[in-house]
Amino acid sequence: MKKIIPCGFHCIKIKDLGVSFGGQQVLENINLHIHCGQISAVIGRNGAGKSTLVRAILNEVPHTGEIQFKNKMDNTMQGLRIGYVPQAVNIDRTTPLSVYDMFQSFTGKLPILVKTKKEHEHVRAALAEFDVDGLIDQPVGTLSGGQLQRVLLAMAVHDTPNLLLLDEPVSGIDKNGMDDFYEKMQYLKETHDLAIILVSHDLDYVYKYADNVILIDKTVTAAGKPKQVFESDAFKRVFGKGAIGEVEVAANV
Repeated sequence: MKKIIPCGFHCIKIKDLGVSFGGQQVLENINLHIHCGQISAVIGRNGAGKSTLVRAILNEVPHTGEIQFKNKMDNTMQGLRIGYVPQAVNIDRTTPLSVYDMFQSFTGKLPILVKTKKEHEHVRAALAEFDVDGLIDQPVGTLSGGQLQRVLLAMAVHDTPNLLLLDEPVSGIDKNGMDDFYEKMQYLKETHDLAIILVSHDLDYVYKYADNVILIDKTVTAAGKPKQVFESDAFKRVFGKGAIGEVEVAANV
């Protein structure tokens, strides 16, 4: 796969976004600028609206406000292509569906029963970027959590999205898997012309790898560089004053 160096001029603008369910306001006045070539981590307490924000960007829930994709070089508005890796995928362990079949069912133009050498090699090349090309013919139900995660990432970025949305994608992954995941995020931001929004509870990894951090509690309560957000009063109210020192130690281990 040809690598694309991020230009840094594409900007995703979220303006006055709000979401309500049954008369209850879940999100309000969300205003963000997300740039390509950067990892923006969304953090917050449970129930703060992090996953709802992801679903709103995906247009899976009704919302107010605007989501715009802008080229800062010529000030034009463009269509936003999104890649998405969910928090969890329920897969029947007995399914005969192979990795190739799953990849094609989500991303291919041919029916999954139609297998050509060209398409097989195309999928293999996409999987190879995440070091899982050897799993192409393996049943999906036999994959480990880390292997499935890499396959889902390959599916999410194969069509050169402008934005990669990751909703707590490392739940249940061990430390080695976490290290591999965040190193891959670093690779993606440096070699693809896309922006990354990552919802995460892993504060030490966020501190180490994120370019920007967005703290949400119904609205944006703090945003900026990791150190700036982690030292904010809003962060201390949610995670406690001791969390800062613990995160700094963990990030430097």
